[in-house]
Amino acid sequence: MDKPAGPTSHDVVIGIRRALGIRSAGHTGTLDPFATGLMLVLVGRATRLARFVSGQPKRYLATARLGFATTTDDATGDPVGPLRESPAPTTAEVRAALEAFRGDSLQRPPAYSARHVDGERSYRLARRGVEVALPESPVTVHAIALVEMHGHTVVFRATVSAGTYVRALARDLGERLGTGAHLTALRREAIGRFDIGQAVPLARLGRDTPLLSPLDVVAHLPVRVLDAGAVRDVSHGRSIERGVVDGRLEEGAPVALVFEGRLAAVGELREGRLHPGVVLENA
Repeated sequence: MDKPAGPTSHDVVIGIRRALGIRSAGHTGTLDPFATGLMLVLVGRATRLARFVSGQPKRYLATARLGFATTTDDATGDPVGPLRESPAPTTAEVRAALEAFRGDSLQRPPAYSARHVDGERSYRLARRGVEVALPESPVTVHAIALVEMHGHTVVFRATVSAGTYVRALARDLGERLGTGAHLTALRREAIGRFDIGQAVPLARLGRDTPLLSPLDVVAHLPVRVLDAGAVRDVSHGRSIERGVVDGRLEEGAPVALVFEGRLAAVGELREGRLHPGVVLENA
């Protein structure tokens, strides 16, 4: 789906359920209400595949406003600290600050986030005025680059690991530059191999809209083609021999178990055998 600005990710899922006339649907990664762009929504039995999608890298086009930080690290929050607009950083300084994010690091999540603190969502505590100090989390910035800069507005594109907050990147960019900063716009352009060009606006979704197959969802996984006997075992939860796998497969890694061009299950390699974890087809 190509999410518009305004609705929550949950609102989009509800709209999809209504448009398709189904009960079972779920997204694989939240976008804030002000954000737009790619959402992968799984329906029916394919909802069981969410964990194989949610860990994929994501690409974003982000806009940051230099000059002051906010309580939420985006434009929905209240300003924090004094306005620091003069002199503006140079393009070279902004490029260098962005490049410093590349690679592995520890990131401090925004106080207004869905992380749990003593069993409660962080944003709920923050809204009540409770000071929230979340532990840093390991993240990876695979690629990041300045797209354009106009005065105190910085547009950048970043490909990041799952769990990375682009709001926090904008906040930390302001700290690196000594100006303060917050995120003003965000568009998710890709999740793994899925690109925004493949997405459908919610307004155009209907019961005749063609859906991707479950096999498309896990196309990044190694593949083991099953015969009739193997698919029968897998459908009853029985492990099968490793056999010939198309792609690199390590101990404990997931593998797509395919029968007649359809995804029958996703298995896991353990001690030389493939154990079905998620079964989509019954023999």
